Amino acid sequence: MRYQFCPDSRTPFQYFRSQLQFNKQHLFIYIASPPHFMTNSLLLEFLTVAALASFEIYAAIPAGFAFGLSAWLVFLASVAGGLAGVFIAAFLGDRIRRLFRKNKPQETKQPTGLIYRIWHKYGIIGLGFLGTVTVGAPASLAVGIGFKAPLRKLITWCCIGVVTRCVLFTLVGYYGFKLF
Repeated sequence: MRYQFCPDSRTPFQYFRSQLQFNKQHLFIYIASPPHFMTNSLLLEFLTVAALASFEIYAAIPAGFAFGLSAWLVFLASVAGGLAGVFIAAFLGDRIRRLFRKNKPQETKQPTGLIYRIWHKYGIIGLGFLGTVTVGAPASLAVGIGFKAPLRKLITWCCIGVVTRCVLFTLVGYYGFKLF
């Protein structure tokens, strides 16, 4: 029985095994190469958008469209980076708060001011959701940690805010570029 796949009378498995032994030095390249739709430049652009989104989504989404990524890839990269930024800011913010609390004596003075009034008016939902949509997740988390907000609820509302913000700005960017 002769196979069309192989140049001689070997089975496809035998042929593949001989090719694999011939190219043993390149085995890592075969295993570690990205899928055909994810080239190195596309992966680098995706990671760049995700890294930008971890700090500022306003810069990440236009950068993704400037790279020529599809709207879905821009959305996925900005959501992944934004959520990573939320968790990084929450982790680092809690550590920094513990460091400052160790070195500072407790104050019994009632806090006042505009930010404190907004905190009392809108609560954790306003800070986590609206703060993330307007000024960004790291700033919202920093203010919430400073007000000793429950971290789990704050992270939940910041994540909802990040996804909402990414949906809105990706749609605005997609349809904005369609106009030109």
